Amino acid sequence: MAVPNSNEREIVDCMRNSYNLIPVMGISTVVIVMIVIAVILIAALVALSIYGKKLQDRQEASQRELENASQSVSLLVIDKKRMKLSESGLPQIVLEQTPKYMRGRKVPIVKAKIGPRIMPLICDEKIFDVIPVRKEVKAVISGIYIMGVKGLRSNLEARQTKMKFSEKIRRKMDDLRKSEEVTDKSKKKKK
Repeated sequence: MAVPNSNEREIVDCMRNSYNLIPVMGISTVVIVMIVIAVILIAALVALSIYGKKLQDRQEASQRELENASQSVSLLVIDKKRMKLSESGLPQIVLEQTPKYMRGRKVPIVKAKIGPRIMPLICDEKIFDVIPVRKEVKAVISGIYIMGVKGLRSNLEARQTKMKFSEKIRRKMDDLRKSEEVTDKSKKKKK
C-alpha cells in the first residue's frame, strides 16, 4: 500500500470536512431545489382543486335537498338578531349536530310565530336584512331554515345602508360620464 503524499492528504481532508455537492447531470443544486419546490406547489394546487370540487358538489347536493323539502308558510316575525347558536333557543338536537367551531359563531336568528307556536328559526344570510320585524310574511322554509321571504301585504325592501366614500365617488363619476354622453349625442344630432 502506497503512502499518500501531502497534497493527496490535503485533498482527502478537504473532502471529509466539506459537503460534497456534485451537480446531477450538469444541473446546479439551486435549480434542483427550485424544481422540487415547483413540483410540490403544483401537487398542492391540484389537491386543493380536487378537494374544492368535492366540497362544491356536497354543497350543491345539500342545497337541492333543502329546496326539495321546502314549503311555503305564512309567519309573523317577532324578532330578528344575530346571536350564537347556544343562546338562540334552538332545539338541543340542532346544537349537538352542529360542528364545535360553528357553535361560537353568530348566525342570523328569527323568532317567528307560526300558527300558535313561537319558534326560533335560522335565516339565510342573504335575506336577513330584508325580513321586516313585527310584520307578517310568506316564507319558504325547510325545517328550521328560512330560505326566502315575500311580503304578504306589501313588497319587502332591504334597508338603505350608508354609502361608502368610494361608492359615492364611483356614482358621481358614472353620472358625469352619462351626462357627457348625452351632451355629445345632442351635439352630434345638431350637426
